[in-house]
Amino acid sequence: MPSDEQSNPQARHVAIILDGNGRWAKSKGLSRTEGHSEGGRALHRLLDSFLSLQIECVSLYAFSTENWKRPESEVSFLWKLMSEFFEHHIEECYEKGIRIMASGDLDALPEQNRKILSRCDERTRNCKKLVANFCLNYGSQQEIAMAAHQVVIERLRDYEAGNIDRAKSRVLPQDIERHLYTADLPAVDLLIRPGGESRISNFLLWQLAYAELYFTPVFWPDFSEADLNRAIDWFKSRERRFGGLTEK
Repeated sequence: MPSDEQSNPQARHVAIILDGNGRWAKSKGLSRTEGHSEGGRALHRLLDSFLSLQIECVSLYAFSTENWKRPESEVSFLWKLMSEFFEHHIEECYEKGIRIMASGDLDALPEQNRKILSRCDERTRNCKKLVANFCLNYGSQQEIAMAAHQVVIERLRDYEAGNIDRAKSRVLPQDIERHLYTADLPAVDLLIRPGGESRISNFLLWQLAYAELYFTPVFWPDFSEADLNRAIDWFKSRERRFGGLTEK
């Protein structure tokens, strides 16, 4: 958990909810699938912007556990689009030093998507300039429950091994955090949600505890480098106290 007060802070980890593809398409008389395709192009355009801003990690909410409720044809298109995105850009990411990782219940993904994600992980594992964390079949409540379950299993193993004091010890935040998908990533500094909605939608609930939240009406397909810079400038203007007080 962050602990130091910051003025003009640097955003190391930016989380983005990729929202507004369908409404963007509707506003232009296009299909929802065309909106999703344009959303993919928007993400590709912004990769260089993340690098130029020296952001260490960007977590992208691309498919939630609730998105399975959408029409089957749209869900199938989304998985096809994601597979093509990774296929087309894996070498570009490698050359630019972008590590591709995925967070979520990946076992439920179509086989083709699991395979391409595995290839991306293997190919870009040692890239250091930017981590692009794609949150796929992701739900934060489910993630926290999974992490808590792992802590329970650890305590049971301690009990069976005769480590009674350890088995009865209090569960601390770090016990949960090391079992989260983002365990090896820095704390989230800034959440950006395009699309006009002002909610978190079960995204990184634990990780957003001390993040700054930025909402904009701009639909994701229209979200540009200038919009990203505005969000970062707004973040830098914030005074981050992490529960403390500022002496005047």
